[in-house]
Amino acid sequence: MNNDRDARADALLNATKDEDGQRLKIFLGASPGVGKTYAMLSAARDLRRQGVDVVVGLAETHGRAETAALLDGIEVLPTRAVQYAGRTFQEFDLEAALVRKPAVILVDELAHSNLPGGRHAYRWQDIVELLDAGIEVYTAMNVQHLESLNDQVRRITGVAVRETVPDAFLDRARDIVLVDLPPRELIGRLRQGKVYVPETAAVALEAFFSPTNLAALRELAVETVAAHVESDLRESMLARGDAMPVRRRVVAAIDGAAQSEYLVRITRRIAERRGAPWSVVYVDRGATDGARRERVDAAMRLARRLGGEGVVLRGHAIADELLAWADREGVGQIIVGRTRERPIARRLGLSFTQQLLRRGAHLELTIVATPLERASARRRLRAGDIKGSRRDYGMATAATAVAMALSFVADRFLSVANLALIFLTAVLFVAVRTRMTVAVYTALLCFVGYNFFFAPPRYTLVIANADDVLAVVLFLAAALVCSRLATRLAGQVASLRAAQVRGRALVTLGQQLATAADAAAIREVGARALARALDAQASVLARDAAGALVPAASAPEPFALSTQDAAAADWSDAHAEPAGRFTDTLHGASSWMLPLGTEAQRAGVVALRFPDTPGGPDADRRGMALAMVQDIGQALERARLAAELEGARVEGETERLRNALLSSVSHDLRSPLASMIGAAGTLLDYEKQLPEGERRELLEAILGEGQRLDRYIQNLLDMTRLGHGALTLKRDWVDAGEIVAAAVARMRKQFPETRVDMQLPPGTVLLHVHPALIEQALFNILENAARFSPPEEPVRVIVRAEARHLLVDVSDRGPGIPDDERERIFDMFHSVARGDRGKQSTGLGLAICRGMIGAHGGSVQALPHVGTGTTIRVSLPLPAPPDDNP
Repeated sequence: MNNDRDARADALLNATKDEDGQRLKIFLGASPGVGKTYAMLSAARDLRRQGVDVVVGLAETHGRAETAALLDGIEVLPTRAVQYAGRTFQEFDLEAALVRKPAVILVDELAHSNLPGGRHAYRWQDIVELLDAGIEVYTAMNVQHLESLNDQVRRITGVAVRETVPDAFLDRARDIVLVDLPPRELIGRLRQGKVYVPETAAVALEAFFSPTNLAALRELAVETVAAHVESDLRESMLARGDAMPVRRRVVAAIDGAAQSEYLVRITRRIAERRGAPWSVVYVDRGATDGARRERVDAAMRLARRLGGEGVVLRGHAIADELLAWADREGVGQIIVGRTRERPIARRLGLSFTQQLLRRGAHLELTIVATPLERASARRRLRAGDIKGSRRDYGMATAATAVAMALSFVADRFLSVANLALIFLTAVLFVAVRTRMTVAVYTALLCFVGYNFFFAPPRYTLVIANADDVLAVVLFLAAALVCSRLATRLAGQVASLRAAQVRGRALVTLGQQLATAADAAAIREVGARALARALDAQASVLARDAAGALVPAASAPEPFALSTQDAAAADWSDAHAEPAGRFTDTLHGASSWMLPLGTEAQRAGVVALRFPDTPGGPDADRRGMALAMVQDIGQALERARLAAELEGARVEGETERLRNALLSSVSHDLRSPLASMIGAAGTLLDYEKQLPEGERRELLEAILGEGQRLDRYIQNLLDMTRLGHGALTLKRDWVDAGEIVAAAVARMRKQFPETRVDMQLPPGTVLLHVHPALIEQALFNILENAARFSPPEEPVRVIVRAEARHLLVDVSDRGPGIPDDERERIFDMFHSVARGDRGKQSTGLGLAICRGMIGAHGGSVQALPHVGTGTTIRVSLPLPAPPDDNP
């Protein structure tokens, strides 16, 4: 039931997407000359009469007057001139279409391959970008250009169609209009010169346009349109809940042989008819053959173009890995190609096909008969797998010679049967290090040497003893078995080594990204890791202030980006898809562009430039590049989120400080102002009535409150300068004892009733500081201690030099500070009954003190609570004393 609900939800979602995203109408012809362009232009004229904004991006009339007449009254965009092979061609201008952005645009010849220099390699990619931009597209193509029908069309017509369109592209079509003519009528049009010029028409009638070919192509076109209609009907029924079609995954199991792409196309057609998802699976047993790897990569790329999924499994037993994966993924049908099976394996039931039949009882197994050239290709491949190099044969010959030398020495001590073990050891030695043919060569060479020199009758090749026949059989069996095991082990080791390299690179990258502090550091780490792991030039591109993509980090050294590279990078960043070299988009670029981040949150682009080697990086390196780029993108996203979180925290802290400042100003300004206003008003109203002593007290109160306001405002200004980094240090050499004494003397003037016990170092301790600022910082601490120290208890000041630092401890016997608030007392406007915001305090003194001391490279801290009272420690670095010599 859950699967039913999920499938229905998917169908409803797809139906919603169809309303917004499927703006494609394809006029599908059974063959050239049936009138696709004519039908497309006729539909455009109907839209024009309805008031729809219709523009012709490109229409190929092929010189037909009746088709060209339909262009009258419709806006036609100018084409783009392209120079190629010394000639000028007119191509569809994608940029002009995107700028014009009509409601509907007509783009003919869907299967056309763009000339070098354009944004995309194929015209169908141009149309994808138009659809993504919200433009409805009318286009036309013939059925022979459909990718999955390529092999079938070649068998029917004998013509290999090179320009193809992925079947997945047709899934975006809202409507597919079948444009068709009966074969006889089409042949008549061809003979009248309405399709090709007479000379070309005569050749076409003898080759492609035969009645048999046209009938077969008509059938293919009808099947294609019917499959599209059936798919739409299935989705509609599922969305309404009327039916639940069976959706069992179809899988093609390929082996990297020459007909792997043939199996992919067959699987696509079978899956389309069943309305099921499909995949292509390859089990990698550690084979390192380059030709096989290239064929597997080509088949996987074809599967992705046709809308399927490519999966690479790793393991030794192909059937075991394939069946285990099929069980996990809910596979209903496995399609394999018919292969040549060894008689022994077939009799023992060990062939791949028999294993699938015996163990996959719940699966539908389809064996596809492939063309005959596949068997010869497999034989050539197998021969290439077992051949050895000259060096291997030299080693085999040397090993045989050593075995013979040892046998001559041991001949006087051992029996003839035991001498065979020496030769067998040589065979094993060679077999575990070389290919099968070399091992067989060694076995035959050892047997000939053993039989000629040691087996009776000696110095002849006559086999007189039946045991000697057993010896040659054992030699051959040991050679075949050991060489096979050695080859398989070498392949598995190579596969494990490749996996280990990839895993190590990803782990190293993850560790380095974890220690990167910001986005700039992440880009630097990512560029270095990519260059080192992929043996390529890597550059991480990011948007600058002007919005252009520029290199933010490069390794091993910066490299220039061409105009094509810049265009590919912009396209990759805009569409969150790879572009440039090794892709079908702007493939003329010299770099492979991989997007960082997601479609919703762009983080830049990675440019990779590989050495000029045929085929470019292999599948393992490409997969590693994609995985590493994904990790870098995720790290950049984490850094962005962390920065946003820190910004939110700072904003909240700023708001808290703003509220605290307003509260402090409203309180700390109002109190002294109220006292000053009251005292001034009393003097103004009762000056003559008041005794001299009372008038003096009022004046002293006004002066004291004014000084209090002055200190408060000065503290605010100091904090402002500290916060903006505008505090200027005017350093000078001064004795630490003099600064402390000056601060204590200043405190005694303001608090004459407070007693201070001071302990200074015995000698002179020089500081290279701004004396006034250090004195102000010490005064703030002393003032805070005097306010909270009981009248009968002294404030203690201890100054000492320790480990290249000057330590100043100021202690009082007040109520003390709780441990959980020892750091908070240095915050601005910290309000706590036992903190520095108490009696007539602004809550800025200790914050200013920490800022001033910190500007000198020192620190201020409240020591842990011991007994009663508080101890504030100031630590200042002691520089080397000045040189008195001139």
